[in-house]
Amino acid sequence: MALTGRTVLIAVLGALVVAALPGWHGILLVAGVLLLAVLLDLALAAPVRSLRLERDGAESVRAGDEARVRLTLTNPSNRVLRGELRDAWTPGAFSDPDEAYRATRHRLLVPPGERRRMETVLRPARRGERRPDRVTIRSRGPLGLAARQGAHRVPWSLRVLPPFTSRRHLPAKLARLRELDGRTSVLIRGEGTEFDSLREYVPGDEVRSIDWRATARRGSVAVRTWRPERDRHLLLVLDTGRTSAGRVGDIPRLDVSMDAALLLTALASRAGDRVDLIARDRRTRISVRGHSGREVLPAMVRAMVDLEPALVETDAPGLAAAARAAAPHRSLIVLFTALDPGPADTGLLPILPELLRRHSVMIASVSDPRVAEMARARGTVPGVYEAAAAARHQEEREEIITRVRRMGAIVVEGSPDDLAPAVADAYLALKAAGRL
Repeated sequence: MALTGRTVLIAVLGALVVAALPGWHGILLVAGVLLLAVLLDLALAAPVRSLRLERDGAESVRAGDEARVRLTLTNPSNRVLRGELRDAWTPGAFSDPDEAYRATRHRLLVPPGERRRMETVLRPARRGERRPDRVTIRSRGPLGLAARQGAHRVPWSLRVLPPFTSRRHLPAKLARLRELDGRTSVLIRGEGTEFDSLREYVPGDEVRSIDWRATARRGSVAVRTWRPERDRHLLLVLDTGRTSAGRVGDIPRLDVSMDAALLLTALASRAGDRVDLIARDRRTRISVRGHSGREVLPAMVRAMVDLEPALVETDAPGLAAAARAAAPHRSLIVLFTALDPGPADTGLLPILPELLRRHSVMIASVSDPRVAEMARARGTVPGVYEAAAAARHQEEREEIITRVRRMGAIVVEGSPDDLAPAVADAYLALKAAGRL
C-alpha cells in the first residue's frame, strides 16, 4: 500500500481539527475517519496482481536508432484501474537518464475488462542484448488516498546491432566499382586479368595495352580493356586484444574497425568477391565463413552484436595460424589492429612475413586525432610536454608503418571518420590494378 499526497493533506487538516477539539475525542474521531477513508479507497483500487501484460514490437535496431516496444495491459477486474506504470529496462537501453525517465512512465486509466497499449521508445547507444527489467504498476483508489503497488515480469529481447555509420559512403564506392566493371561509359585501363573488349587507341593509353593483331586486322590502333576479376577471397581479421579497447575520441577502437569491416564487406560482396571474418585475441571470438552474396553482411552484423574487446595481449602466432586456416588459398587478408610501437614490435611484425608468403596483406589501423592536437600544443609548459610526447609517438608510429610497408604489406590508417572509406578506396585500388 502506498500513501498519496492527498492522504498527507487530509492528515494535516485532521491535526488542525484535533487541535481545535479538547481531549482525546477529537483525536480518535479524526483518526477513525481517516483510517476508514484510506481502507475504503484501498479496497476500491483495482488489483495489480491479476493484470495481464504482453509485449510486441521491435526485436532488433541499430545502435543510435529508435526502437518502439509496445506493452499491452488488460484489466480483468470489475474495478477501474487508475494510476501509473513504469516500464523499466536494463542500463544501455537509452542514451541518457532523462530520456529514460520520460520514456518509461505512463499514466493509466483502464475501465473494467478493457485493455490499453503503451509504447516505450528506446534509443540504445551501444550494441548488445537489451532486456526489460520489471513493469511496476501503482493502482490508485477513486479517492486518491491510497494505492496498491506491484511488479510484473514481461520478458522481451532487443538486439542492438552495430551502427554501421560508414554506410553513407557506400553509394560513392559502388559507383566507382561500376566504373571498374565497365558498366558505365568510363573505360578502365587497369591490369586486371579478365579481358573485356577492344576500343580505339587514345593519347595517354599504355603501349602494353595495344593489341597488335587486332590493330593489323582493323587498320587502326586498338587497345584492350580489362575488367577486374571476380570471385576473389577476402579474409577480414579483427584483433580483439587489449589495444582494441582503447578509446579514440568517444569510440572504442574495435567499434571503428568493425564499422570499416562492414563497409568493406558490403562493397566486396557487391563486387562478386567472397568475404569471411574472424575476430581473435587469445582465442577466436567469432567466425563468419561460407556466406555469399547478400547473406554475408547480415551474418557479420549478427555476429558482431556481442563482440567486445578482451583485456589480454593478443596471441599473434595464434592469430596468424587462424588466418592461414581460414584462407588456405591466396587471399587478401585485411588485419584490423593497432600500430602502436610496443604491441606491433612483439606481435604484428614477427607474423607478417609468414602471411605475406602466400597472401596479400592490408593493415588497417585507426589513428587518434587527439595526438595531432597535442602535437600542435604550444604556449604553456604542459602544452610543450604534450607536444613533445605526441611528436615522439608519431615518430615511432611512422617507423612501424615504414617497416610494415617494406615487408610488402599495405598500410591504411585514418581517424574514426576516415578509416572506413580509406579501406574501401584501398580495396578498389587493388581491384583496378588487378592485384587481388
